[in-house]
Amino acid sequence: MQSLTNASTTLDAGTAASTDTTTASATPTSAATSTGTAAPMNTPGAPSRSALSALVGDTPLLRVSDPLAPAGRGFWAKLEGFNPGGIKDRPGLYMVERARARGDLRPGGRIIESTSGTLGLGLALAGLVHRHPVTLVTDPGLEPSMTRLLGVYGAEVDIVDEPHPTGGWQQARRDRVVELLQQHTGSWCPDQYNNPDNTAAYTPLALELASELGHIDVLVCSVGTGGHSAGVGRVLRQLYPEITVVGVDTIGSTIFGQPARTRVMRGLGSSIYPRNVAYDRFSEVHWVAPHEAVWACRKLAASHYATGGWSVGAVALVAGWLARTMPADARIAAIFPDGPQRYLGTVYDDEYCARHGLLDVAPPPEPELIGRADEKEAVRWTRCTDVVDPLVLRAPSPARRPADVEEGK
Repeated sequence: MQSLTNASTTLDAGTAASTDTTTASATPTSAATSTGTAAPMNTPGAPSRSALSALVGDTPLLRVSDPLAPAGRGFWAKLEGFNPGGIKDRPGLYMVERARARGDLRPGGRIIESTSGTLGLGLALAGLVHRHPVTLVTDPGLEPSMTRLLGVYGAEVDIVDEPHPTGGWQQARRDRVVELLQQHTGSWCPDQYNNPDNTAAYTPLALELASELGHIDVLVCSVGTGGHSAGVGRVLRQLYPEITVVGVDTIGSTIFGQPARTRVMRGLGSSIYPRNVAYDRFSEVHWVAPHEAVWACRKLAASHYATGGWSVGAVALVAGWLARTMPADARIAAIFPDGPQRYLGTVYDDEYCARHGLLDVAPPPEPELIGRADEKEAVRWTRCTDVVDPLVLRAPSPARRPADVEEGK
């Protein structure tokens, strides 16, 4: 994995465009870095820890245009699915490396975390690299193929059997993590939803984009834990102060102030309020429905040989609309978080899509516009340009006494 740089706060766009991110000055990111020599893996003939980490980063860019954008227009897609496990290999490695460096995670300590799948792959990789046992708490929605894959990589998968009454599956998973931490002495939880190392892990990704594109007018990111949107957005806004950052969420997600509903799409959205979400950095947010994401995924596959999951389809749909509606010379960067492997039984399965009413249902040409996130429940592709932390939206007005609020006055 590329090391992180503190120099991003002083880089201008020209410098960033010519900087090789693998050589940027760095904070220590692993025990191998600080001691100078990486210890061999336990398995004879296994690759070194540094060799495994080096598989992460420097992912390719793809120019995407027709049919998502008209000829002559388009956007640049950063294909994070080319990492071994997807985009969350970056924070999986980095959060573990920083915890080890601080002494929060001792040698051999168990890593325990809640995941809908993708971070689980990153933590499984980190467990192999640094020789930590890994327990991943998930729910029945995790694809069987993903459960098997995590097991092959050496992780233990713990599945909760019922959702929390208000926080849904995510809160149920987090509650189970607390139980397991109490059972395993010396264990550690990354807490991806609130850990600032989650966002810091994406500095190399931001610098890759800056180096490859030279200038960026618009960044389009899916939002789940808030990690990559906050981390990439922070660095790019320092480099390009006028950048527009567009968040992409799923309908039924609470992240931006919509009501919680049962969600089909995994990998984006939330039923809790992750504190890593940088609400003040978003210029606007879009909510996308499952059938709209499926349509975009399949169009991408058929036209550009680019495949990924729900997040990829949702981001592609929004980025294509921006390419159609913004000035022709606007340079738009979109982050595609993963590849297609875990979605062969959902997004790319005709029987599954037909059963859920997702097959061959084209999205509208334009998103519906609402003034505030709590103005109307989004049930189709919808956008809002007034992005506010939902906990602020829910707070009582200072002009009203708490007792008045409780009494419904």
